[in-house]
Amino acid sequence: MAPVLRPGSAASARGGAPTHPVGDQRAAHAGRPAARIAVAALAALAVLLSLAAVRADQAHALAPGIVVLSQGKPTTASSAESAATPASAATDGDTGTRWSSAFSDNQWIQVDLGATKAFVGFDLTWESAYASRYTIATSTDGTTWTTVVNGTATSAAKQSLTASGSARYVRLTGTQRATGYGISLFELQVLGTTDTSAATLLSKGRPTTASSSESAATPASSATDGDLGTRWSSAFSVPQWIQVDLGSSRALTRVDLTWEAAYATAFTIQSSQDGTTWTTQATQTAATGGKQSIALGGTGRYVRLNATAKATGYGISLWELEVFGSGDSSTPTPTPTPTTTPNPGGAVLLSYKKPGTASSSQDDGTCYQCTPDKALDADAASRWATANPGGWTDAGWLQVDLGATAHVSRVVLQWDPAYATGYQIQVSANGTTWTTIYSTTTGKGLKETLDVSGDGRYVRLNLTKRSGPYGYSLYGFDVYGTGGNPVQPPTVNLPAPSFTRLAWSDEFNGAAGSGPDASKWTVDAGTGQNGEQQYYTPTGNLNMDGQGHLVIEARKESAGGRDYTSGRMNTSNKFMFTYGRVEARVKVPTGQGYWPAFWMMGADFLTGRPWPYNGEVDIMEVLGKDTTTSYSTLHAPAYNGAGGYGGSYKLPDGAPLSNDFHTWAAEWDATGIRYYLDNRLVFTADKATVESTRGPWIYDHDFYVILNLAVGGDWPGPVDASTPFPAKMLVDYVRVYR
Repeated sequence: MAPVLRPGSAASARGGAPTHPVGDQRAAHAGRPAARIAVAALAALAVLLSLAAVRADQAHALAPGIVVLSQGKPTTASSAESAATPASAATDGDTGTRWSSAFSDNQWIQVDLGATKAFVGFDLTWESAYASRYTIATSTDGTTWTTVVNGTATSAAKQSLTASGSARYVRLTGTQRATGYGISLFELQVLGTTDTSAATLLSKGRPTTASSSESAATPASSATDGDLGTRWSSAFSVPQWIQVDLGSSRALTRVDLTWEAAYATAFTIQSSQDGTTWTTQATQTAATGGKQSIALGGTGRYVRLNATAKATGYGISLWELEVFGSGDSSTPTPTPTPTTTPNPGGAVLLSYKKPGTASSSQDDGTCYQCTPDKALDADAASRWATANPGGWTDAGWLQVDLGATAHVSRVVLQWDPAYATGYQIQVSANGTTWTTIYSTTTGKGLKETLDVSGDGRYVRLNLTKRSGPYGYSLYGFDVYGTGGNPVQPPTVNLPAPSFTRLAWSDEFNGAAGSGPDASKWTVDAGTGQNGEQQYYTPTGNLNMDGQGHLVIEARKESAGGRDYTSGRMNTSNKFMFTYGRVEARVKVPTGQGYWPAFWMMGADFLTGRPWPYNGEVDIMEVLGKDTTTSYSTLHAPAYNGAGGYGGSYKLPDGAPLSNDFHTWAAEWDATGIRYYLDNRLVFTADKATVESTRGPWIYDHDFYVILNLAVGGDWPGPVDASTPFPAKMLVDYVRVYR
């Protein structure tokens, strides 16, 4: 349970915290107050007249060539006031029906257009409970959002907004209400043109090559897979290039680049008919990272980004390279749908990133944005949970629209502790009439893999009996089969047979008194968590001894309002990686209250994902009061703090680990993590075992390394009169093999 401190900043909460609570404790409104119902009668005639006027306005509002892209498309929302005002009512084309939210700010409604489409504006037909301030954001994947409108309204009048771009998902968020009620829309219309060819995404899933790749985990194909969680990164030099084969000559209109932090400061976009002779379409002399849209012209089968200068000491890295345009008379050869194994009969994951709806959803401080899409995003750390409208009930459901008729052969459920003992798996052709293909009254929770057989476009998990006092909650609702309209899921790399290539290291061979290498380490400053007594100083407690060791020294001195100081450092934003052998040779100190640690944190902690959702891998923790025992532990939403998944171990002869240097290592791949002490296997965290016995496995993404020496805390206890000061944690080296 090593302490968490956001790298390079003040302390952030974590460590020893109770397991994340399940369910929503907020009170829901059963309906609008009686006072409002009373005045409704007085306004009935005016409402009828206004609706007639609105309908007339709707019939004539659209200019020639403008179409409504959103009508009848899958629509979800943060909440609904009642079953009579669902999100779908705002996109049904009927201005006599409406969506209305719960009675609070920051409520949202979102529509899935079914594919990336060009939009030219939005029409909002507000009910009297309008939003006085709101934003409209767009996304191509339902995860990364770009705000295109910061809007205001002063009445319930219809608003016509001009904005242009391309997106699959459109979300309106009301940030300030005009009334004491929620926010309410008769219609949310996303407008496009009858000519949408220029918005066609041509590059997704097409064959992609590059001048180099940093590793097998960052291939060129990751930049054209439509997944913003995977990336291509090059060798650490320039020039570097990446190119995509569109399959045939196409008319090109633009390129969208979603850069990782290692972006290019100078590059060209080139096109070619044959992959040999290239024409420069655009030249960029500087870039600031983030997302760029670059206009193109002409035609080409091949599109290449050629980078000639880079912003960092690393290579060039792109989350996505997206080429847009239209086709000529040639038709590209379709790319085969990727399969997901192990699944019988050629089945693939059909539910990833597909529209989901549910009987209710939780979205509050206890479970933030625990909406249906979180069970369909292949992110093991996010979840859907039912709301608590005045008391938990057994009835509930979660369903997914697969986009087209499919044969469903397998359903995998990864439950939160709030699981169902009774439920059915159902399929439907129309989302109305359901056929049960699996039923149980003895659900066990954790991970359930169900072999089923049925045909339909919609798949529903119909929930009938709770396992405990709360509602229902799922980390994953994965539907496999054939047909449908699948989106390519994230790629999970297969385990390497061995890790022998040294990818990164620090041997700590600096001059005596010198600090850590700033190109490799970030030094933390601030207080720790878990009741720790020290202050981590930015200088002074982390130094080389001139004999090939880093010294992390704990001292009895005042700083930052604490009576003790120590050191902590990490590799955040300097070296982060997925999979490998991570090892350090360390000599730990002895003494009541000391808590040395060698561990890793999930890199998404740096971008705001809170602990333990980002994941924590403790490779070595030793308590100074008993240095005969070492601990290795994993922390995740379903198992963390004192309930983490791990083990303890000793040297074969039981000798104190503080007597000499010892080597701790973790070998980490897609099947699990194996822990070693002096090259002796001491503990194994098997992915399949963890999923079937404790909860989701959340370690298939980038992590960074941390070293620290804590003083005192909830686990080791406070220092006392016997504690020797100063104390030194010596590190001979840290090495990462890939």
